[in-house]
Parts: sequence; C-alpha cells; structure tokens
Amino acid sequence: MRFYTLGLWLLCLSLFITPRAGYAQTPPAKPAATVTKDSVRTLGLSTDMGRLQRLDSLRRQNTAQLAQLQQELLGLKSGPNRSRERELLTQFQALRTVDSMRQVRAHRYIDSLKQFARGYPVVAHADTLFYVYTRFGPFRPQERAALTTSKILELEKQAFFRPDSLRLVPSEQTVDLMYADRVLQSVSDNDALWQNVSKDSLARQHQQAIIRAITAYQKANSVKTYLRQAGLTLLVLLVFFFAVKYINRLFGWVRGKLVARKGTWFTGMKMGTYEFFNADWQLNAVLLLLTILQWTVILLTIYLVLPIVFSIFPGTQNIADMLVGYVLNPVRKILHSVWNYLPNLFTIIVIVAVFRYVLKFIYSLKEGIRQGTLTIDGFYPDWADPTYQIVRVLVFAFALVVVFPYLPGSDSPIFQGVSVFLGFLLTFGSAGSLSNVVAGLVLTYMRAFKIGDRVKIGDVTGDVLEKTLLVTRIRTVKNEEITIPNSSVMSSHTTNYSTAAPTRGLILHTTITIGYDVPWKQVHALMLAAAAQVEELLPDPAPFILQTSLDDFYVSYQLNAYTRAAGAQAGIYSRIHQNIQDQFNAAGVEIMSPHYRAARDGNQTTIPASYLSADYVAPSFRVEPPAASSGPAAH
Repeated sequence: MRFYTLGLWLLCLSLFITPRAGYAQTPPAKPAATVTKDSVRTLGLSTDMGRLQRLDSLRRQNTAQLAQLQQELLGLKSGPNRSRERELLTQFQALRTVDSMRQVRAHRYIDSLKQFARGYPVVAHADTLFYVYTRFGPFRPQERAALTTSKILELEKQAFFRPDSLRLVPSEQTVDLMYADRVLQSVSDNDALWQNVSKDSLARQHQQAIIRAITAYQKANSVKTYLRQAGLTLLVLLVFFFAVKYINRLFGWVRGKLVARKGTWFTGMKMGTYEFFNADWQLNAVLLLLTILQWTVILLTIYLVLPIVFSIFPGTQNIADMLVGYVLNPVRKILHSVWNYLPNLFTIIVIVAVFRYVLKFIYSLKEGIRQGTLTIDGFYPDWADPTYQIVRVLVFAFALVVVFPYLPGSDSPIFQGVSVFLGFLLTFGSAGSLSNVVAGLVLTYMRAFKIGDRVKIGDVTGDVLEKTLLVTRIRTVKNEEITIPNSSVMSSHTTNYSTAAPTRGLILHTTITIGYDVPWKQVHALMLAAAAQVEELLPDPAPFILQTSLDDFYVSYQLNAYTRAAGAQAGIYSRIHQNIQDQFNAAGVEIMSPHYRAARDGNQTTIPASYLSADYVAPSFRVEPPAASSGPAAH
C-alpha cells in the first residue's frame, strides 16, 4: 500500500512539473508571417484542447476513485479496522492533491490560450449573448455557437414561450440548458474553467441571457408594440406637418416684411453716379437667399424626422443609426480633433504672444533710434524704418517656422506638397523682382538719397517722392512722375544735389564765351555783379569766376556761386542768365560767341538801342517764381 501511495505522489509531481509541448511558462512569440502565425495558433490550440480533454478524462477517473474511497471510508467507520482507515485516508488525500494540481494545470493552459484564442459569439438579432471558446466532444467552438444560435432563433418563434420552462439539468459531465425535451446548450468543465467560474454559475448566466433575448424579441414583435409604434409614427408625422406649416408661415411673414421695406432697406447700390444694383435687383437677391434658407430649414427638418421615424421600428433601427451617424460622426470627429488640438493651440497662443512682445521691443528700439533718443555708432536714424521692416519679416518667418509643426495637418503629405508648391511659385515668380529687392536694400544702407532730395539718376532729374524695396519714384521739374526700378538705379550713377546744400552749399555754375577784345577783368566784374543780384545765391562763400579755356575765337568764363536752395536750380539759373544779359548789355559788351557773325558795315549793333542811350540804367528787377505749393515744377 505504501508503494501505491508513492506512485500517486510521483504521478502528481509529473503532472505539475512536465512542461507542455510547444509552450513553456509563457506563451510563444507571434510569428511575422500571417499564414505561419495562423498555422501555429491552430496547432497550439489543437494541442492544448487535446491536453485539456486528457486532463478532463483523468479528472473524471480521479473523481470516480475519490467517490469509491469515500464510500469505503464510510463503511469502515462502523468497524474497528483503524489501520485500514488511515491507509484509505492517506490515499484519499493523495488523490485530492493530484486533483487540485490537475486543476491548477488546467487553469494554466486556459490562461495561455486566452492570450490568442478566438471566441465565437452566440448572436440573437445582432445582439451577442455570450461567447464559446472550447470544443465539446466532436463539436468545435464555432459549431457549438452556430447550433446554439439556431436553436434560440427557433425558440423565439414560439408564441407561448415561458421563461420558467428554460431549466438547468445537471449531468455527469455537463450542465444542460433545456427547453421541454430539447437541449439548447451544454456547459462543460472546460467552459467553466475558461470563464473562471463554476459550471452551475456559467449555466445560469447563459440561461438569463437567453431568457432576456427571447423576451425582448417577443415583446418588440407583439401586436401591442406594433400599434404603439404606429401611433408614435403618426404623432411624429403630425408634428412634422405642423412644423413645416409654421416654417412656411414664418418665412412668408419675413418675405412680406422685406417687400414692404423696399424703399427704405433696399435703395440699390451705386458707385459714384453709376447704379449697378437697383432696388428691385437687391430685393430679388435677398428674397432668393430667403427661399434658399427656407428650403434648407425644411430639408434639415426632414433629415431630423427620418431617424426618429426609423428608430421607432426595430427593423429599421440600423437605417436611423446610419442617418444620425452621417451627421454625428463628422461632428464627433471635429469635436474630438478640436479637443486633441487644444494643447497645440495653447502652444501657438504662447508662441504668438512671445513674438508679439519681441516685436514691440524691437519697435521701441526703432522709434528711439529714429527720434534720436537712442544713438548707435555707425547706425543712422534713417536706417531705423527699413531695418525694422527687415527684422520684422525675419521675426515673422522665424515665428512661422516655430508654429508650423503645431498647425493642424502640418504632417500631412498634401499639406507639405502644397507648401513646397507655393515655395516654388514664390521663388520662380519673384525671380525678376529679387534683384530689385536686393538693390533696394543696398540703396537704403548706401544712403545715396532720401525722400525730398533733388537728384539726377541717369538722365532723369527731379525730387525723390518715394523709395521702396522695388522702385524709386521721382518727380521732375515738369511735374512728371517717373518710376525707376532699383536695379536700374544701382546700375547707373546718381547725383545728389541736396546732400551738402544745407551745410556747405551747392555750387551752381554757368559758362559764357567772350571775345579776346574784351578785358577779362571787365568780364569778371560783370558776371559777379549778375550773380550778386540773385537772392538765392550766397554772398559767403563769395561767387568766383573760372576761365576754363582759351579757344580760337573766344575765352570761356565760368561763373560759380553757392546756394542752399538745391530744389530751385531751374529758377536760379534762369535769373543768373537774365542778369548776365542785363549787365553785359548795360556795359556795352556784346556776347558774340560761340557761333555768332556780324558784318560791321555801319549797321546797328546787336545791343538794343535803349541800352545805348546815355541815361539808361540797368534794371534790377527779377521774375518772381510761382508759389512754393506748386511743387518742384515752380523752379
């Protein structure tokens, strides 16, 4: 008997220690290929289910042996054989230990199967009642689930179904769910192990689920339910009828009010004297929009009523869900996306706020430099505005780079493709303008001229009206506005008449030629006297004369005089030339060159007779220029 007890203990240890074929303490790693993975799972499931069946067979044998030992122990309690009783108790405890270890072994197999095994649902009218995971006898799990489903659907068709007639009948290996003499499902020990409950508890759960499903189906398909559903449908349609009726009345009332306000609210639209949209057209356009709005509201009402009508009947519940889903699903996605985007939105707000205050700080620096309260060596005040514009563009570009990853859809290939496409368009479309932009920047920091300066660019002379990154605009003395691309300004030389005029003075010069018969000192005196009569010319520094050349028939005399009125050159030159003529005619000096011929045969000289009279005094008048408000053309 001791050998028998030792054998039981060895059997117990072998069942507990021996590992499963294909499985250790942990489930196997999932293969990469789908076909291999499915084949491995199928093989593992078949092996494990076979082991569970063998364990279940051993459990039944062990249960029979336990029952036999228990009967023998009960028989010995009435007799005096104590040694036999102790021996039987030892065997009984050994069998109990083996049974508990076998139970642990079965639980471990079930736990490993749960990681990848598939359950097959028992379904009644799109409602899943429970799942079947294990096979029973020759039936696989999917076959058991399909058989149970078909039996429940047949049971629903019985008009006089009674829930209390669905009873639980225990047998040797299972607990059966029976209605009358028909078995709906058998719950085995493996089913209970899979759900980690007892057979009786699992069978009661399935019983309650089947009763609820059949009761709900029969209640939903009763005559009383049909009548109630028809009544609700009529009520909904009646509400819909009155809703459409009063919607039409409301829009009709609004339409009447609009027509009555034709002369007050609708007066047409004019641009200057041209009326391109009269009152009738304006009213008709508003009425058309009102009609579109009316039909939109009616169609929206219909769309809202249809799901309500379809949801009344169980057979059309899917249509109602589909119609509602067309509206709710996009709205739900939008709200979900907005909710998920809130952290990024807050990040963008913080970034924008930081860059906004950075720009404010840069603007305050710019204003200080422009107004002269902040001085930086080598940085001129007129550089402040263009430099600020450049820095602001760079700050905006940097802010866009920082914000870009947080924009919705920034990681989308379409969004990135559109960004690249726009970049190409900007690059190639502005290729001709980039040279002007670069030239504008260079001109800004060259300080070649500023707004209001009198300049000469190429063969164009005038006052600078505007200078941008692309062009420079000049108004000539004839009130002509000329736009010059900055690249052209860079490629030609620029003369600025206004730069030194306020401080050192601008030298205006004109040249006349006088014959060798007139003393040069007399010519100098006459030209300086002519310059002294022009108010815009400065007495200090004093005007001076340069004899620029000694030609074949005459001498070239150049008058040079200082002025601070760089913008009035045309008028000053005109008055200088007038005064030169007056002074030379009054002194009896003929301006005979450079291309002048006169035959001295007794005819009168070119000097007017009034100048030759003894009592003639050279006039000192001057022609007043037009008002300053007339612009550069006044000069």
